[in-house]
Amino acid sequence: MEFFPEVKEISFEDAISTNPLAFKYYHPDEIVFGKTMKDHLRFAVSYWHTFTLAGNDPFGMGNMQRSWNSFSGLDLAKKRVEAAFEFFQKMHVGYFCFHDRDIAPEGATLRESNRNLDVIVTMIKEYMQSTGIKLLWNTQNLFSHPRFAHGAATSPDARVFAYAAGQVKKSLEIAKELGAENYVFWGGREGYETLLNTDLKFEMDNYARLLQMACDYADDIGYRGQFLIEPKPKEPTKHQYDFDAASTLAFLKTYGLDLRFKLNIEANHATLAGHTFEHELRYSRVHGMLGSVDANQGDPLLGWDTDEFPTNLYSTTLAMYEILKNGGFQTGGLNFDAKVRRTSMTPLDLFYGHIAGMDSFARGLKVAASLIKDKVFEEAIAKRYQSYQSGMGQDIIQGRATLASLEEKILDEPVDSFESGYQELLLSRLNQYLLEVK
Repeated sequence: MEFFPEVKEISFEDAISTNPLAFKYYHPDEIVFGKTMKDHLRFAVSYWHTFTLAGNDPFGMGNMQRSWNSFSGLDLAKKRVEAAFEFFQKMHVGYFCFHDRDIAPEGATLRESNRNLDVIVTMIKEYMQSTGIKLLWNTQNLFSHPRFAHGAATSPDARVFAYAAGQVKKSLEIAKELGAENYVFWGGREGYETLLNTDLKFEMDNYARLLQMACDYADDIGYRGQFLIEPKPKEPTKHQYDFDAASTLAFLKTYGLDLRFKLNIEANHATLAGHTFEHELRYSRVHGMLGSVDANQGDPLLGWDTDEFPTNLYSTTLAMYEILKNGGFQTGGLNFDAKVRRTSMTPLDLFYGHIAGMDSFARGLKVAASLIKDKVFEEAIAKRYQSYQSGMGQDIIQGRATLASLEEKILDEPVDSFESGYQELLLSRLNQYLLEVK
């Protein structure tokens, strides 16, 4: 059974192509900054948004046109696997990502759910071996079922904690079996609605306990993938403990987990936290914690996680600037945690969305590489902080200065600071590169 008969394969044409089922900028084999685009970008498809999304919203029922939805139970799960690998191959993506409950239906008990997973994981493994497509990361869904209404690791019910631990154990076994390059934790409901009934310290302690158990079990079974934690500030809870990159890093360091975990940064989560995507990437990068990226964008006119396909070239360029300055990805990649709009309900829209996202990041990659090669921002930054390259500036950064020594140097000297930051000039230069880089 062919699920996308209208599409043969998506290939690169050129920027002036009018073919909607072709890449305009993403040329997988083109060398940029010493590596192919394919190796730089490491694109992945999210299983949940692409193959399980029904199109429901708070005001409407599902409307997505998906041929596999005529099946149910394990038969539906099997058809989704077939559709997924057809899509991966036609899009020429090398990776995919999933939650445990995306790929197999939940049973009445954890044991039954695990049996369902075993059936589908066996099938996925066979497809991975025959196609060469890899698992960028997997994770567990500890937020959808009503049992997680009060959280999973942070639930006040020890039985819920135990159930969550069982799900993590099984998902880690799947990660090892399928060779997942990373393993993600996203604390969807690890937070609170009101402090009036919350022991915040106890809940954060328990969250850390589950993460440490995962590290210990990974060691026991020999799973060597990179652990990632994904910050998100709110929604569904009012305040989530992994609010942004800074608070997540503080949490990891507090509990001694920073040597095992890196961060999986999502663009839409950054904006929900009141940051830019590039801020979260840079904060992670400068602390040596940038692991992987969920590539999407939000709508500034809406106050929730809209998970749109990334098409903002400023954002993709500045994101790739940070990723390149990070030395690229080691085990991470660009996972499209993005969904087509509810009004884009046809199977072809899945291709249009991914093409738009892949082209946007390919363009961002080329512009970012040129910006770094020409040291556009580096030279401006070096000039701005040049007073620290000699004299009292060197004394300060070398640790030789004291409050008294600095007072003595400056006590009788009038001080003002009227050096421009040249922000508008730098934005103009960025525009120039976006428009002119070939």
